[in-house]
Amino acid sequence: MPYDFTKSARELRANRISRQILRMLAIAAVLGLGPVAAPLGVPSPFAAAPAHAEAASSGGPGVPVPGFWDPRRRPERPDLRLTMIRFVSEVDYPPFDYAGPDGNPAGFNIDLARAICEELKVGCTMQMRRFDTLIDTLNEGRADAAIASMAVTPDTRKAVDFSDPYYRPVARFVARRDAGSGPASPQRLEGKTVAVVAGTAHEAYLRTLFTEAQVKPYPTAEEARAALAKGDTDLLFGDGYALAFWLNGKESNGCCAFFGGPFVESRYFGEGVGVAVKKGNDQLRLALDWALFRLWENGTFADLWLKYFPVNPF
Repeated sequence: MPYDFTKSARELRANRISRQILRMLAIAAVLGLGPVAAPLGVPSPFAAAPAHAEAASSGGPGVPVPGFWDPRRRPERPDLRLTMIRFVSEVDYPPFDYAGPDGNPAGFNIDLARAICEELKVGCTMQMRRFDTLIDTLNEGRADAAIASMAVTPDTRKAVDFSDPYYRPVARFVARRDAGSGPASPQRLEGKTVAVVAGTAHEAYLRTLFTEAQVKPYPTAEEARAALAKGDTDLLFGDGYALAFWLNGKESNGCCAFFGGPFVESRYFGEGVGVAVKKGNDQLRLALDWALFRLWENGTFADLWLKYFPVNPF
């Protein structure tokens, strides 16, 4: 049975950041007054966003909160006649989607879906499914929206429609803390062994651009992280969000830290991440756009971001 997660989102707002400060910072970013710059000459994930969605806000000292919404282009509130949105999400992609201690769906995407429903004042359900079944579930009419960190790519656009992006994929290197710091450049990594999950875009990126590094593929992310923690490799390359979650948790045991700056190459990692809906479901897609903008504008998005990413993925 779907899990009915409709409830108040007040707990997400307990540590509300000032709405006026968020708006001022976002406008400054859009106008070029205070861009969030990625280190080491890597293009900023915020400045590199599409022109219609390039705002960024700050959630606290040194903690940028991404936002892909331009305050000058406010979406119109749609005439949403639905009384229920059936969401689906992935089963195992922490911190975005996972089963909580009570077995119910949990994670950033789950909380964001709940906040969307509250903003739209509609009821919602959530089902957890394997990632590779989500598009078929939408197209067969067994769900209305998939919120599962699905990257917007030319291939996925052929199968489903997307809301405006609510975050952008980022890749990062991680090294043991005793490795020091410095740029993660192809020259700097020459001869270094780099753990990566086999068959991923991260492996393809390494083999294309870091040709002098010794790429060591592992079957799972857990095995790749363990290899670095044990010193079997010099570095680890992978999804910045999952790595931030790992670095902030007990599993890493404080062994490691980010090395160098972020990589946001859209050809490998996608244009952004949006909520997927069935092709042609413009009413729901526009409603999601409006709700996501409102959640960014009123600070709920920033609250959620800081809750799940105290270690900055960027």
